[in-house]
Amino acid sequence: MPLKCLIMFYMFSFCYRMELRALCVIVLVAILAVSSQAAKKKDKGKKGGSDCSEWKWSPCVPNSKDCGVGTREGTCKEETSKLKCKIPCNWKKPFGADCKYKFNNWGECNTETNVKSRTGTLKKALYNAECQQTVEATKPCSVKIKTKTKGEFAKTNIQDG
Repeated sequence: MPLKCLIMFYMFSFCYRMELRALCVIVLVAILAVSSQAAKKKDKGKKGGSDCSEWKWSPCVPNSKDCGVGTREGTCKEETSKLKCKIPCNWKKPFGADCKYKFNNWGECNTETNVKSRTGTLKKALYNAECQQTVEATKPCSVKIKTKTKGEFAKTNIQDG
């Protein structure tokens, strides 16, 4: 009889320890989940730093020349903030760096003006930028120079020689 009680006691204490471990694991997971959510909220606070939702942003002003890394200023009510920004060096200046357009294919070359054009429709306006709904881009027509292929080049050299 005492042996049965002893076995039952060990089984009960083993089960109790397993339940305690499971409870500790559950509590630890809950603590980690809460702390990660708090960290995410803290990071969001660093980016905007405000509860204001009506931010007005100025265009990106490059630090030097007319492209590259720069800053833009934002205002909301009585708050002001500065953000780093970047203007790509191949941007279309008349359209603005904060206006993103989807362009059609280039049209045929106008022989009178030696220019071809294409239109673009507004896809996205970043930082509340004021953008035109449609824009037109032009470029000079390329002069196509017929080049000889390797085979043609070899044939002409053999015939010449």
